[in-house]
Order: sequence, then C-alpha cells, then structure tokens
Amino acid sequence: MKEFLLFGKNFTKCDQWKPGCWVNISCPDQDELDYLRNLDVPESFITDISDADERPRTEIDGDWLLTVLRVPRQTSDDDIPFNTIPVGVITNGDLVIVLCYYKNIVVNDFIKYNSAKNIEIPNKLVLIMRLILSSAVWFLKYLKIINIDINNAEDGLEQSMHNEDLLRLRNLQKSLVYFNTSIRGNMTLLVRLRTLFQNSGLIDKDMIEDVDIELQQALNTVKVYSDILSGTMDAFASIISNNLNVIMKRMTSTSIILMLPTFIASLYGMNVALPFEHRAWAFTFIAALCVLFSVGAFFLFRRIKWF
Repeated sequence: MKEFLLFGKNFTKCDQWKPGCWVNISCPDQDELDYLRNLDVPESFITDISDADERPRTEIDGDWLLTVLRVPRQTSDDDIPFNTIPVGVITNGDLVIVLCYYKNIVVNDFIKYNSAKNIEIPNKLVLIMRLILSSAVWFLKYLKIINIDINNAEDGLEQSMHNEDLLRLRNLQKSLVYFNTSIRGNMTLLVRLRTLFQNSGLIDKDMIEDVDIELQQALNTVKVYSDILSGTMDAFASIISNNLNVIMKRMTSTSIILMLPTFIASLYGMNVALPFEHRAWAFTFIAALCVLFSVGAFFLFRRIKWF
C-alpha cells in the first residue's frame, strides 16, 4: 500500500508526491518496489529494510539517508506472541519515504493519532522522532498485555501441573527479550540522530527529551516485567514439581494400603495347612483383619500428611 501525505497538521493525502509531502509504503508489492527504484533509492536500503532482524541504525549513501527503527507488533504465533519488526525512513532532501515490509499497527496509529490531535509534523527529523515516540508508546501498551498474561498465569499457579502454562510464560519471556533489545537499539538510534542533525537547525530539544523519557520508561518496564516473569517461572517450576511429588506420595500410600490386604489374602491362599482354616468364621476374620490393617495404614498416612 502506498500513500502520499502532506507535512504539517492532519496529514492531508495527495495523489502523487510533491515537495512538502512524505510517502508511506507498507507491505510493498512489485509495483511499489519499482516506484522506489525509479526514484533512484539505493538498492541496499530497500533490501536492508526487508530483513526482519535488521537492527536500529543510520546509513548514508551519497545524499540518501537511511534510518531504521524497530517497532513492536502482536503476532498469531503462540511460540512468540509479541516481537518487533524494522521500519525504515529513507530521506533525500525534501523526499521522505517510510517503508515497512510487514503489517503493523504502529505507523497507521501514528498517522491517525497525530491527525486527530492536530500535531504538526514540520520536517523529516520530527517525523522520525514521532515514529520512535509512537513505537515506545506501543511497547508500553503491549507490555501491559504481557503483564495481564503473567497475572493470569499466576492465578492458577498453586494448582497447576501442566507444562503448557510454563511454556506459555517462556514464550512471553522471549517477547520481553525482543522488546528489551529493540528498545535499547532505538535509544542508541536517538543518540545517533541527535549527533547527525545537531547542526541542521531541525533539532527540537524538548521533543528529543520526550522521546528519551518514553523509551527509558519502556526499558524500565521491560526490566521489571522480566524480573517478575523470571521469578514466576522459577516458582511455577517448583510448584509443578511439588504437585507431582504430592501425587506420587498419594499413589505410593494408596499402593501400600492396598498391599496389606493383598499380603494377608496371599498368605491364606497357599495350599498348605493354615490356622483357622476349618473354622466357620475364618473368612470373616481374615476379611476384618484386612480392613483393619488398611484403615490403620490410612490413618497413619493421614497423621504424617501423606494423604
């Protein structure tokens, strides 16, 4: 999808590029890639942004500048419910292109939010800063969802005996690792942009400070949730092991209780002379003895908390 949006307020759409507007391209098809090549965008920029593991950075090629940041997204993959993807901002003078090969909500929300709030985006540096700020906001939103998932797992912690719950927490921990790495990369990118544009007259110190504070908050939140999740997983593993031990202890107790009448019945089932074998009450006596031993063993195990 390709759209042309004017700088300023409301991001008014245009039919084609003209000075004072920027190009938003997401999930590009072949025609849109050809459009970028017709603009003489360096081929390396186009291919670098397509790499899902591309790190946040800047790169200069002649008059072209590539800025890569990472934004979060929620996936349908149970193995990694949240991960991050690269978004590239390619600039050359007045030409500004925002390119992302993956479907994501951050850029679309960035456009809608700034339009609804009438926030003015006067130039390419503010555009990049606002994109980084939006990514930090969405990191925090997804972190809240992760925290809710952790709390839900804790609710059933004491009765859990299933590895599936532990694996779900492990997958959330993977997402936090992705978030931590990407936020740190965006913070490094912010420092690089501040150095790169320090003499351009485009720097808004208040904006940079706001972005830095939001990224720092997101990073601190990731650290807190990572520590909570690590402790929860350790407790989870211990509780699952303890619950299994309790079950094995009960099964062992049950086996011993059932073994006592089996032992007595086995003795009186031998083909040898036995006490009371000619008595009319022998069977009743043996049955009562079996019940007595079983009940005695049951109360003994209850007393030592094996049942």
